[in-house]
Amino acid sequence: MDVENVNDNKELLSLARIAEAAERYPDMCEFMHKLVKQKSEAKETLEIDERNLLSVAYKNVVGSKRQSWRTLTSGNFTELDANVVSNYRKLVEAELKSVCQQVLELLKKGPVKNMEDPDFASDNPNKEEDAVFYLKMCGDYYRYLAEFMNAQDSQEAEAEENKAFAEKYYKQAFEKAKTGLPETHPTRLGLALNFSVCYYEILKKKDEACKLAKEAFDAAIEKLDTLNDASYKDSTLIMQLLRDNLTLWTSENAEDETQDN
Repeated sequence: MDVENVNDNKELLSLARIAEAAERYPDMCEFMHKLVKQKSEAKETLEIDERNLLSVAYKNVVGSKRQSWRTLTSGNFTELDANVVSNYRKLVEAELKSVCQQVLELLKKGPVKNMEDPDFASDNPNKEEDAVFYLKMCGDYYRYLAEFMNAQDSQEAEAEENKAFAEKYYKQAFEKAKTGLPETHPTRLGLALNFSVCYYEILKKKDEACKLAKEAFDAAIEKLDTLNDASYKDSTLIMQLLRDNLTLWTSENAEDETQDN
């Protein structure tokens, strides 16, 4: 099906759901990209399910390519021609870069730009969460760009730029989350998880990573009794991931200090 011939938002949403069920995530990205672009240009707010479908579509496409990249950089191809492996890795990196830039352009020219307008969706009860969600997505995709570019000396300048943008958008999201979302909200906790990973793995600010993860976990624990049934499973799962990361990072930092001594 040619997505260019589909202009009805309800039909695009239906096609995206069908594509998700069929696990055809590149198709799902096309449908959601057009739907989001059309609604953004019309100054219409995305419904929560539309927003989540957008995230799912690109997360699956990029997640698959990130896993391919990790495999190709694992060093397990010593019996093969190094140039062949290197060229294939560059192909995957080019695809990763293209998809990340596509979703970032969509977000920055659409939902994020609209959110900067004080009159936009003023009656939307999910306005605060939407803003955190989209800013977090921007941080995520800049982090993915920095992740693979950081491994290449020739892309050092671009990697540093992507790192700076990742930190910028995560910080903006976190400031909004602290004032607009409760400590146990899954979107706030998911942001804390991803931001702390960015600090630890990409920005190499390990103390900041541990501090952020610990504060988010401790704050959520204190308010655990306020969780409702709808978000309990999601929130507690993310809290577990925060705690697991914190345990791992604390252990690694202790090993590093022992080796330094």
